[in-house]
Amino acid sequence: MNGAELIKQERERQTQAEGWSAKHDDEHERGELALMGAAYALSTYTEKDMAVEVIDEVFCYFGDSTWFKPKDPMRNLVRAGALIAAEIDRRQRLTEKR
Repeated sequence: MNGAELIKQERERQTQAEGWSAKHDDEHERGELALMGAAYALSTYTEKDMAVEVIDEVFCYFGDSTWFKPKDPMRNLVRAGALIAAEIDRRQRLTEKR
């Protein structure tokens, strides 16, 4: 499977197994989905001190980091891609409503 296919599969898992719907995603109006994706992508960064510092900044927007459960670098990148795809979809729905 290539990267795009892995991201698509993860997004489907997020909606089916985790229950994250378009309606739920639409509640994150400040770009939080993209920030969550960034946190997962940053967790793969080899300069751990810098990654931790930036991730801590991201969590300021959420109030806590209990949802953040990084895995191995490949899995984190796939999760990041799926969250960014969700943010793209959310923004497209906003455009279509106008």
